Amino acid sequence: MAHSAMSGNGTTAGDDPLQTAVWRLRSRACWADAAALLPPDTPATALQRAVLLVERCLYTERGWPEAEDALRQAEALAHSDEERGAAACERGQLAYAATLHGVRDRADEARAALGRAAALIPPGGAGRALLDFRRGLLAENLTRSPQAARAAYRRAHAGAAAGADALLLSSTWRHLAGLALRDGELTEARHGFAESLRIREELGYLVGTAPALVSLADTEDEPEASRLREEARRLFRLLGGVPTWLSRHLLPPAAGAATA
Repeated sequence: MAHSAMSGNGTTAGDDPLQTAVWRLRSRACWADAAALLPPDTPATALQRAVLLVERCLYTERGWPEAEDALRQAEALAHSDEERGAAACERGQLAYAATLHGVRDRADEARAALGRAAALIPPGGAGRALLDFRRGLLAENLTRSPQAARAAYRRAHAGAAAGADALLLSSTWRHLAGLALRDGELTEARHGFAESLRIREELGYLVGTAPALVSLADTEDEPEASRLREEARRLFRLLGGVPTWLSRHLLPPAAGAATA
């Protein structure tokens, strides 16, 4: 079943020109430029700026003070439960990213913030699928609990499909496939990684395409695996070495090493 991009966020024809411009910059790893287009004077735009700058931290391992400032502004402007829940979800993501990248151990803060978001965002509400996905990230990468991660990813996957949130769906496909690969379910993993890559290519989400290519390469035989990794290297160089954490997966073969 095909899933289209969620309208209104700049990924579909007819969207607001400002959102289209923001999406194009975001997808090309120009988060600060995208954030600069948004006036931080309403809850919605302040939150969107925070989302962009938090994502920059995750992909580049820099820009932490700017993300903190944007997040505090979004938190100050939030008034409804939905707005406060969305800001708490971003607070949890920023703390998760800082912990994941070894900047500072903020795991407790991440759990508390996502728990606060869960209390504010009802099941089925806007933002719940993203929250479930991020709780899965914590379970997989910080708590080391793949079973809990899988359950959270499945909830997020269902919510993303129901809400036609294609970008989130690409992430749930990828992380469910990663767990399948860990369990030795190669066919399931290959299908999930292929779906993730397809959606990201359709959206033009360049900054997320190289990781998707590398993940799919891990399930393919030669010469397809090498072709996918070379395409990932090309995109990685095009975007100036972003995502930073992908570099260790893209090291070229050692001179004289067997490639068969």
